[in-house]
Formats: sequence, C-alpha cells, structure tokens
Amino acid sequence: MPLTRAPQRRSNHRIRLNPPQAVVIGFLGAILVATTLLALPIAHAPGVEVTLLEAAFTAVSAVCVTGAIVVDTANAWSPFGQAVIVAFIQLGGLGIMLVASLIGLALLRRVSLRGRMVAGAENRAVTTGDAVRLARGIVLSSLIIEAIVAVILTLQFWLSYGDALPTALGRGVFLAISSFNNAGFAPFSDNMIGFATDPIVVLPMCIATILGGLGFPVLLQLRRELRRPLHWSMNTNLVLAMTALLLVLGTVVIAVFEWSNPATIGELSVGDRVLVSFFHSVQARTAGFNSVDIGQMTSETWLSIDVLMFIGGGPAGTAGGIKVTTFAVLLFIIITELRGEGAVNIFGKRLSRAVHREAITITLLSMAAVMSATIALMVMTHLDLDVLLFEVISAFGTVGLSTGITADLPPAAQIILMILMFLGRLGPLTLGTALVLRQRKVLYELPKERPVIG
Repeated sequence: MPLTRAPQRRSNHRIRLNPPQAVVIGFLGAILVATTLLALPIAHAPGVEVTLLEAAFTAVSAVCVTGAIVVDTANAWSPFGQAVIVAFIQLGGLGIMLVASLIGLALLRRVSLRGRMVAGAENRAVTTGDAVRLARGIVLSSLIIEAIVAVILTLQFWLSYGDALPTALGRGVFLAISSFNNAGFAPFSDNMIGFATDPIVVLPMCIATILGGLGFPVLLQLRRELRRPLHWSMNTNLVLAMTALLLVLGTVVIAVFEWSNPATIGELSVGDRVLVSFFHSVQARTAGFNSVDIGQMTSETWLSIDVLMFIGGGPAGTAGGIKVTTFAVLLFIIITELRGEGAVNIFGKRLSRAVHREAITITLLSMAAVMSATIALMVMTHLDLDVLLFEVISAFGTVGLSTGITADLPPAAQIILMILMFLGRLGPLTLGTALVLRQRKVLYELPKERPVIG
C-alpha cells in the first residue's frame, strides 16, 4: 500500500508579544519619535544647538513624565519643541498603549481582547473587561482637571503678571499638563522659583499633581462613590491614607530642616515658609517642580526627599516610585510580624500572600537598581554620595528634581539616568515580566523548611 504524506500545517512565524512586552515596545517607539522630532532644527530656539544625546534625554524625560533636563526648557526649545515636549508628556502620562486602544476604539468601534489586555497591563487595571470603560474615564478625568488648572493659571499669568493672553494661555496649558502628569517640566528657566510665594499659581499645580499621583482607579472610584467611603476598595483607602500621611510628614520635615536656611526659605514669612515646604513635599512625589534652589537645601532635606521620591505616588497613575501601596503593604507586614499575628489585615480585609511577594520583589529590585546606578555614577564622577544618590533616586522615581548636576554629568552617566527613568516609569516588575519570553507552571512543590532569620 503506497505511503501518503500527511498534509503539513502552515507554520505561523508571527511574533506574539505579551502585554508587558507590548508596553515596553510602545514606550520605546514613543521615545524614538520624540527624539527624532526634538533633534530637528525647527525644535531648537534660534542660535541654539542641541545635541542628539540632549534631544534623547529630553525625550525620555518627557515620555517617562520625569522632568529632568540637560538644557534650559525655556531657552533651548522653540515653540514647536516645547509643543513636542508637552504632547509627549500627555502621551506618556496616559500611557502609550492606552492611547492606542482609544484610537482603535474610535476607528473600529471596538477593542479586541488583546488590546484590552495591553491597556490593562500598562495601567494595572483590575480586569481586562474594564479597560475600555477605564480608558474613557482616564481621558475624561485628565482633560477636565487639566482644563480647570489651565484656566486658573492662564488668568493669573494674564491679569497679575502682565503676560499677553496667548503667552499666558500657552504657559497655563503647559503647566497644567505637566502638573497633572507629574512631569515637572516648566516653561521658565528657573522652573517655579519666580512664583514660590504665589498660592494662586502653586496651589492649583499642587492639587493637579496630587490628583494625578493618586492613580486613575482611585480617581474613578471617588468619582462614582465619593459619598460612600464604606464601599471604597483597599487600594483606594491605602492610597488616600498614605498620601495624606506622607504629604503632612514631608511638609513638616522640609520645614524643620529648611526653616533657618537663608538660601531657601529662611528669609520668607511664616506663611510662605509653610507654603514652600508643602509645595516641595507634593513635588517630591513625584512631579519635580521646584520653587527654591534644590542645590542650596541641607543634606538632611535631600535625604528626606530621597525617601519621598523612592516611595512615589499611587499605582496606575502618573507618579513613579515603588508606589505608596507597596510601601504600605511592607509597613503592615512589619506591624503584623511584630504583633506575632499570622495574616496581614488592612482596613478589615485580609491581604493576599501573593501581594506580599510582589511588594518585596518590587522594593528589592528598585533598591538594586538605585544602588547599582549610584555606584556606577560614583565611579564615573568625583561628586559626593548624597548628591549622586539624590540624582539617581530622582530619575528612578521619575521626579526630575536635581541639585544642579544633571547637565554636567558625563554622557555615560546621563545614559544611566535615561535607563533609570525608563525603568522607573514602567516599573521593575512590568519590565522584568516583559523580558521573560515564556512562563511555565510548576506542577509540584518541594518540601517546606524554615531557615533562621535574624
């Protein structure tokens, strides 16, 4: 009987990306486009030459909503260049994959399951089915908050500072978008130092920064259930409680350490000292605007801000850092262990043990990234540890605050800061997952044993 060859299946060589990998590629693509646009001569101010590295650094800082700069935003970039920066701040804040999902929704009137998974991966959505509704809420909330802040700032610049209306409008929109997206870019050479004691300018910016740093899940739940706090999730309760606590502690600590410092707030009135201290407590988590010279602050203040920058803001928002929920989980784990209790209970609910591992993993990976980068910069430069540590944590936390050394660092050090900004924006866990080509499930468990701890 003659042998017949079985029909061969046509092999599919298409590369399938999991959601975290798609997010990484999306951000890299946005950075490449932003770098290309900022490298164009039309993006530079007349008579100013911007190198490719400076354009790339600015692009990474904008897309990763950091605010670290190596050239003067006000004087180095033309109106076109500043428009590119603010556009990619908005794009980076909302999330590249989220924007892609919204475009697909508008064109096709539907979003595929894979598209929903990608949007959920970037914004840490609870379920894939909620991604479309979440995306609409994110955009609507963002535009409303930014519009309100932009109107307030525009009127203040126009009526109180004598700016022409188009100039006032441009500055107001720029700062509103930068504030809500926790970016820290400002259209002024001295950032916000010229407005340090103007509450009509700095307080709306603080409110926008806080709202953006809370995270979109918190904002959406507050919008639906503001008057029903008993229905708030553990995430919402943790974010609100830790945000309030850190804002108060940050304000007190900065005020105490800078109260008598004539180079910062020492010569201001009592009310202005409190205002400036509160402003920097907000900006350290993680917007990065500054209304006094950060380089003139005390070493104690730098270390305090280091802690605030490392913790960051709420998850699924525009802030960076390890997130306040991660810090809160570790804090409650410590409290539970000191009490000798078995389960970690938070606000009347038991915390999943998987969250324990995730919080520990994120924290340790973040610490490893910060320490490795700090050591590398110490080798490359001869600067003091406290200055370099501040710079590294600011980049990793996507804050953008600096003691004034960023532009003077060697190119290799600036590239390290760019990598830290990228890593900090995506999160160590997301980036690590994206690099894993495949995952396998272990079908067995090994015997349990307990080592001696401590």
